[in-house]
Amino acid sequence: VAALQDEKNSLMSENEVMNDRLDQLDDSLDDPNTVVAKKYFHAQLQLEQLQEENFRLEAAKDDYRVHCEDLEKQLIELQHRNNELTSLAEESR
Repeated sequence: VAALQDEKNSLMSENEVMNDRLDQLDDSLDDPNTVVAKKYFHAQLQLEQLQEENFRLEAAKDDYRVHCEDLEKQLIELQHRNNELTSLAEESR
């Protein structure tokens, strides 16, 4: 029981130390002049820019997919028309 109480006390004090460090990090993020905060905000800005770029590229991909489907339909139609014209040309010969 004593060993468990010692371990519990040790873990509680370690938990307090970790919570203090976490509070310090939170405080450093709130202060825009710290290096950590600057890096955090820069990373956040990069993330937002990449998300916007990803959204733009996804939209372009969808546009190209629709365009490709239209071109495939046109290709099929032109192949059918070519086959018809080829058979007409053969009949004419």
